[in-house]
Amino acid sequence: MTPATWPRDEPLDERLLVLDPRAGDWRDARVRDLPRHLSAGDLLVVNDAATVPASLPAVTSRGEPVEVRLAAHLGDDRWRAVLLGAGDWHTRTEHRAAPPPVARGERLRVAPELDVVVEDLDPERPRLLVVRFSLRGAALWAALYRHGHPVQYAHVDRALDLWHVQTPFASRPWAVEMPSAGRPLTWALLGELRARGVRLASLTHAAGLSSTGDPAIDAALPLPERFDVPAATVRAIAETHRAGGRVVAAGTTVVRALEGSARLHGGDLLPGEGTTDVRIDASFRPRVVDGLLTGLHELGSSHRQLMQAFAPEPLLALAWTHAEERGYQDHEFGDVCLVLPQLKAA
Repeated sequence: MTPATWPRDEPLDERLLVLDPRAGDWRDARVRDLPRHLSAGDLLVVNDAATVPASLPAVTSRGEPVEVRLAAHLGDDRWRAVLLGAGDWHTRTEHRAAPPPVARGERLRVAPELDVVVEDLDPERPRLLVVRFSLRGAALWAALYRHGHPVQYAHVDRALDLWHVQTPFASRPWAVEMPSAGRPLTWALLGELRARGVRLASLTHAAGLSSTGDPAIDAALPLPERFDVPAATVRAIAETHRAGGRVVAAGTTVVRALEGSARLHGGDLLPGEGTTDVRIDASFRPRVVDGLLTGLHELGSSHRQLMQAFAPEPLLALAWTHAEERGYQDHEFGDVCLVLPQLKAA
């Protein structure tokens, strides 16, 4: 499948592959058709995390160029991060030069007013770091937005601005990569869904890195990610299920937040913040989510493995072959897929 190389001007015109795993079939649609494929009483849950500029060019204490790529906020001035070698997004991540070795306590200079101190290194994956910034609070956030860039990959045509990687309803800056399934959900489309009786709810999930170029780190993705599920969203989910409606997650991050929260609480979805390392694949039986709106992802990716909890891989493979033949595009600016059983007539 061909990667989308730039955000489309009209997200409602993007392709929507509607997949019914119970019937074992699929159909072609557009994102603007989404209200026809959900029903009154269904609930669509979105991730409202804003995307931070998580790519920070820096130099080591010896003057060697590196990239500090933020992976997860650990609180205050501490982050989990991945160290990349010289180069930028023009080079495929897996082809980037390996970074020079760094030691605990080493300072990496991002800007005259901003240093990164290496606090810890993963013993099995030495490019995976815990770092501490030389600034805290509002001063740190201002410096990150002043010197950081959006994480991006070589399939994109040109440098992204931060607004290119925000969903329409982005709020708290938690995500290091865009929760991309929510990107084409315009306010006009959400308004139409509500007018048709589809309920809307939100949560915040710190969407992590999708690729680092380090096979050992990539094999461990997704890394632990934090979430916050509001009490109003928990109530909406309970009411939807009691009334026989379907809970549809807009993105794999929403699935991880809801299913991760339920697993942390012995199967019960409770409101509040937490961190989840749940890995969802074909063997996972969702307790909370009934359907999924997501991007198109290649075989072997963690996103594709998660999709297998909602549809069998042979069906996904057939549907992906169809999508490729029809010219669908993948990656974060590409087309989307709705996986939802027992589709009701519009």
